[in-house]
Amino acid sequence: MSAYIIPIIIILLVVYAAYKKVNVYQSFVSGAKEAIPLVINTFPYIAAVLIAVELFKISGLYEIIATLTSPVLKVFGIPIELTELIILRPFTGSGSLAILNEIYVMYGVDSYISRVASAIMGSSETVFYVTAVYFSATNVKKTLYAIPVALFGCFLGTITASLICLII
Repeated sequence: MSAYIIPIIIILLVVYAAYKKVNVYQSFVSGAKEAIPLVINTFPYIAAVLIAVELFKISGLYEIIATLTSPVLKVFGIPIELTELIILRPFTGSGSLAILNEIYVMYGVDSYISRVASAIMGSSETVFYVTAVYFSATNVKKTLYAIPVALFGCFLGTITASLICLII
């Protein structure tokens, strides 16, 4: 049944557009034309974030931060094995998914570590990627408070998710 949801939604939108006498094809083409400048404008920001993530991992800074933060994470019931996921999650969604997959393969999907990792993925966001995309699209340049508040929110989400997994 779930395989039919997207096609049903598309059909309903086309029927509704026909009812409202909207040219669906022309609207689609118009939207696609507007998307091209957006992609061109946001690409440098996305490339900068991806390069920064790779430099962060290759430079060895990740290992230093992981070593320093692991005792703090342990206090909140967060397994030390999830330090890499917690550090990289605000930077990259696909990189954190790859780490999550490695955790599943290494520890099994029903283990405590995997459950906490899944909860962390669901309770946090790729802060730097989202701010790069959204702020570049809206021409917002003053991100002084947005990033620290978003990182704090992700950290609180991570702690809360981990504590819930510890209780359940």
